[in-house]
Amino acid sequence: MCAKPRVVVAMSGGVDSSLTAALLVHQGYDVIGATMQIWDDSLPESEAEDHQGCCSLSAVSDARRVADKLGIPHYVLNFRQMFQETVVDYFIQEYAGGRTPNPCIVCNRYVKFEGLLKRALALDAQYLATGHYARIGFDENRKRYTLCKGVDTTKDQSYALYHLTQHTLQHFLMPLGEYTKVQTRQMAREFGLAVADKPDSQEICFIPNDDYKSFLEEKSPASLKPGEIIDTQGNVLGRHRGLPLYTVGQRKGLGVTAGKPLYVVALDTEKNVLIVGSDGDVFASQLIADDLNFINVDRLTEPITLTAKIRYSAKEAAAHIVPQPNGSVHVRFTEPQRAITPGQSIVFYEGNCVFGGGIINKVIR
Repeated sequence: MCAKPRVVVAMSGGVDSSLTAALLVHQGYDVIGATMQIWDDSLPESEAEDHQGCCSLSAVSDARRVADKLGIPHYVLNFRQMFQETVVDYFIQEYAGGRTPNPCIVCNRYVKFEGLLKRALALDAQYLATGHYARIGFDENRKRYTLCKGVDTTKDQSYALYHLTQHTLQHFLMPLGEYTKVQTRQMAREFGLAVADKPDSQEICFIPNDDYKSFLEEKSPASLKPGEIIDTQGNVLGRHRGLPLYTVGQRKGLGVTAGKPLYVVALDTEKNVLIVGSDGDVFASQLIADDLNFINVDRLTEPITLTAKIRYSAKEAAAHIVPQPNGSVHVRFTEPQRAITPGQSIVFYEGNCVFGGGIINKVIR
């Protein structure tokens, strides 16, 4: 008799990862629950609980209770140093450099999908499973694993997973990609999981009260250098409090008045200048992206027309992607896009599946 495949489930204490564990137990897998410890355990409990989200102290307790309910082992794994170096430090450095980071994507890429997968394989597991709403398949023609949108288009998380490689995809399970969020909660109730109706976390897990500006003021005060606010014609309109406190497309909190609404158009880090303009000035059609990963091909060698998203909440738009000699890509959208933001991810889609993606490095106006 063959041994049951072993799978480590990344348990965050929420309904999605909890149901993932329950489904895999029900399907006969040898399931181990694992929760990443990313907080500083020298903090007082009250202060540590200010850090809400997928890896807070209360989340660990919820994950442990679910594991006990399912009769599976549960481990808390120390990822504090890795999380600090690859996510928190990156978050601070990107803002200090005038870019808008996406820490959840970086955490997925380096901590959860690389770091936790290594731990899972070390436990003789064949798979790592998560509660993401996306689907993994296999393209027989290309002989490659694919990453496609989840059935629930309102919860689809494929955008945040574009960095997955062929190696990681072959070791991943994402069973919730076949279900809607409503079905997930209903099945969790049927399994008797106490977290069935637990609200989804909306915050960056290491930012207390989702106040990233106060976080930067505390952790990186030297990066907050006041400077001029100018319009697109170069007229000085006022003073900013430090470029990391602003992002492209922002309207509120600029501290300047004009006869029309003003929006952040760009951050000039060389001159420490914040450039503002009308809403129309925020639109652009071209960008350069680097730090690329492709799923449907090894690398892009010829121009291709696909659809693309410039942020998680954006709509897909037709775009022509041209590979550059330095390894980056030049992207030209058919229609101008609002608030293309350096530091954010651009993800390319071929139909319902992720073709690849990268980091927006430069906006071309």
